[in-house]
Amino acid sequence: MKKFHKLITILVVLMMVVSVGAFAAPNLKIAMVVKSMGNPFFDACRDGAMEAAKALGGIDIIYQGPATPTAEGQIEIIDSLIAQKVDGIIISANDKDALIPITKKAMSKGIKVMSFDSAIGPGGRLVDLIPSDTTLIGKQQVELIGALIKYTGEVAILSATSQATNQNAWIEVMKKEFASNAKYSKMKLVATVYGDDLSDKSYREAMGLFESYPNLKGIISPTTVGVAAAGKAITDKGLIGKVQLTGLGLPSEMAFYAKNGACGQFALWNPVDLGFSATQITFALIKGKIKGAEGESVAAGRMGTIKIGKDGVAVMGNPFVFNKDNVDKYAKIF
Repeated sequence: MKKFHKLITILVVLMMVVSVGAFAAPNLKIAMVVKSMGNPFFDACRDGAMEAAKALGGIDIIYQGPATPTAEGQIEIIDSLIAQKVDGIIISANDKDALIPITKKAMSKGIKVMSFDSAIGPGGRLVDLIPSDTTLIGKQQVELIGALIKYTGEVAILSATSQATNQNAWIEVMKKEFASNAKYSKMKLVATVYGDDLSDKSYREAMGLFESYPNLKGIISPTTVGVAAAGKAITDKGLIGKVQLTGLGLPSEMAFYAKNGACGQFALWNPVDLGFSATQITFALIKGKIKGAEGESVAAGRMGTIKIGKDGVAVMGNPFVFNKDNVDKYAKIF
């Protein structure tokens, strides 16, 4: 009889465990869709997303991107994520307008969509997290190259794709700064070229600038892929000290060029923080804590409070300047 009661007790406990498991809430699924795979900047963003998921608990991160940075590739991925019924999608857009129809479809299915790093138009997302203020970034880039070339000479811009939202916004600020600020009156913007965020093409575009503009004094490349490729081009061409370089780069990729003199200084926000912050915001959207309206705020863990501004735009922070004296410290992180 005692054995019978013991068996019954064990069966009841097992049934309770199975029952609890059956009714336990599944993890939320948040997808991060980046411009292209194999980009260390976005890999660092993924690491930040994973950190936030662990801190918040109950979140699975899906990390995807096309092989090449195209809107078509991202559209195909988002369509697949809709079929998977993910809870949230975080996107760095290759084209701010082309993605709107597919992200609208996602939102109509109850999926919370936000963009980060490179925006989707307001109609295609709830929040856009920008790493820093557009005007500040553009002006800072001009000042960084100005200081390197002593505010005199020809300058060119090596960008990512011609459709990249963030790149184009920064470049417009740069153009206005060159044209309107007397401090840069002896500097001339001679060209803007596009490497499509591909290392080999960016390298070729930089080499083409040297041929087309033999008096070129500086290059601004506000893209992590482009600035590293330009550093290699300057080094390979034997132009260290003759052509200066700045841009937005990863310390881990730029340490060599900062120390060999190809890149005197460059800037960037921490991509780990960017992925962390975006995941915190997406979680708040999924849980109904915010809707993406102006005036709302998100308690984003170690990043503090992030405020939502006009058109759902949120600003994370200011770019940090790296040079040969501090780059090794940060190269160990990202």
